[in-house]
Amino acid sequence: MHKLHYISTEKKDKNHLQHIQEACESGCRWIQLRAKDISTEDYIALAKKAKIITDLHNAILLINDRPDVAKAVNADGVHVGKEDISPAEAREILGEGKVVGGTANTIEDIQRLYDYGVDYIGLGPFRFTQTKKKLSPILGLEGYQSLLDQCKERGIDTPIIAIGGIEVTDVENILKTGVHGIAVSGVIANAINPAGVVTVMNDILNRTSTPVL
Repeated sequence: MHKLHYISTEKKDKNHLQHIQEACESGCRWIQLRAKDISTEDYIALAKKAKIITDLHNAILLINDRPDVAKAVNADGVHVGKEDISPAEAREILGEGKVVGGTANTIEDIQRLYDYGVDYIGLGPFRFTQTKKKLSPILGLEGYQSLLDQCKERGIDTPIIAIGGIEVTDVENILKTGVHGIAVSGVIANAINPAGVVTVMNDILNRTSTPVL
């Protein structure tokens, strides 16, 4: 599984597709389309266009919240939030061979998702982020370390992806807690040089070098 996940966003100057295109061109190979307050018809239309972009770059495409949309466009999988459809229901809709990920904030969340058999767990938030309206309690490094230690004690080996306001300078310390990777949005979408940001993060995540930041 890729260690760098990009979650799409929409801003005044760029829409989801432009951001996804930019992320793929910058080297991201795991993309999550996260569109809120949008009709099913529009979500499917958007997802179809997103899949064209990800296919061209040999990137994974996941759809946030909506396994029905993911199935309609033959996306690689779905990510479900704490208040969304259950991972079991999502997998039943998508069928075998597709990725199902879920959101967690506590050890109880993690255990529940592990028991469901999800492919990865998005754990956060690391710090405050404006990309989510209903924000769970912030974890920080200590929170991650505590939860990852508890995962070891329980024998939970599902890949954990850290998420929530993560900056480039956070990545190395977050990795030390034992997480598999990170999910980001704004740090790439708002970057003057997205490709440079992706390169540095991938270097740290894959431990090929230790860039000077």
